Amino acid sequence: MHTLPILYSFRRCPFAIRARLAIAASGQSVELREIVLRDKAPEFLQTSPSATVPCLKTDAFVLDESLDIMLWALGIHDPESWLRPAEGDREQLLALITRCDGPFKIHLDRYKYHTRYEDAQREHERTAASEFLIDLNERLSNRAWLFGNSASLSDYAILPFVRQFANTDRAWFDGEEWLALKKWLEAFECSERFQSVMPKWQRWTADDRPIRFPA
Repeated sequence: MHTLPILYSFRRCPFAIRARLAIAASGQSVELREIVLRDKAPEFLQTSPSATVPCLKTDAFVLDESLDIMLWALGIHDPESWLRPAEGDREQLLALITRCDGPFKIHLDRYKYHTRYEDAQREHERTAASEFLIDLNERLSNRAWLFGNSASLSDYAILPFVRQFANTDRAWFDGEEWLALKKWLEAFECSERFQSVMPKWQRWTADDRPIRFPA
């Protein structure tokens, strides 16, 4: 019997947001199971090797990394050419995402959750993270998206983390002179695409009726 792939997700997690964005853009359907991070469902813990969201389970395999989930969905169907940007190539897309997921995310965590790290200095971490945003702002100064005039994998893989950075101290962020970056982020936050992947789901339990995503 054919069953939908299962996506374990958490609404506000940037990694989960980008996975949902790619699944929605690809036209794939999954069964969405909303996880509460402080009380993770045992079925999720049995599925995810890392016990982190998002996690995709199919009849044949488990994908435990958000970027792998994005590539899986778009590898099946990529109607908007997220993997074929107007400028650059897939290697360049992935290289920019690697910078986001590596150095930028490290500093973002130490900025947002600075009280969790004994040696973290909030303003220092914010400054270090901002180096990546300055580069993005420069890229966006003469194009609508990171790799041309249409969105690519890099845009939707990175935007949820820029949003998280901005919301850590929105007044400070809004005061920076990153006009192109802020325009790019605002367009994303106001978009129907973003809103469509952000409804509020109840915590999943094994007795629940399946939730199809996209709805």
